[in-house]
Amino acid sequence: MFIYSVKASSIRFFTVLVLSVALLTALIVLVPTYEPLSVSASETVNFSKIKTNEDRISFLAQFGWTVSEQPLEEVAVTIPDEFDAVFMEYNNLQKELGLDLSRYKRRDVVRYTYQVTNYPGYDGTVYASVLIYKNKVIGGDICSADVNGFVTSLKGEGVASQQ
Repeated sequence: MFIYSVKASSIRFFTVLVLSVALLTALIVLVPTYEPLSVSASETVNFSKIKTNEDRISFLAQFGWTVSEQPLEEVAVTIPDEFDAVFMEYNNLQKELGLDLSRYKRRDVVRYTYQVTNYPGYDGTVYASVLIYKNKVIGGDICSADVNGFVTSLKGEGVASQQ
């Protein structure tokens, strides 16, 4: 005959294990997933494997932007730990593309800035910036150089902020 005793700590352990698996399953089912941005019905934007200048220019071309051959600026930036109102607004622009900078808090990323040469209906200087972390685009924007200018998502649809 085989006798097995179960301690209260074993019961608690298995209860916690079962509840954890149930919670994880619920999160997977209920949390919405972001689909990659679709530029057109047959085309999806590639955000990864961005290693060279040509890759960055090709990435921006996926949105229809023609930019300068070399970046005007290449600078290391740190995503802040706490987002203020301005950064929250900027992150909302990223969410339009299915991106979220809150995943990269306290991370050092590189921002590349190019001059856009084909922005429609605007005569001033326009820049395209992309944020790269480990060869992946994690954010970016299109903005004017004017003091009272605009900032919009890489899609360039509508002006997100204009003064």
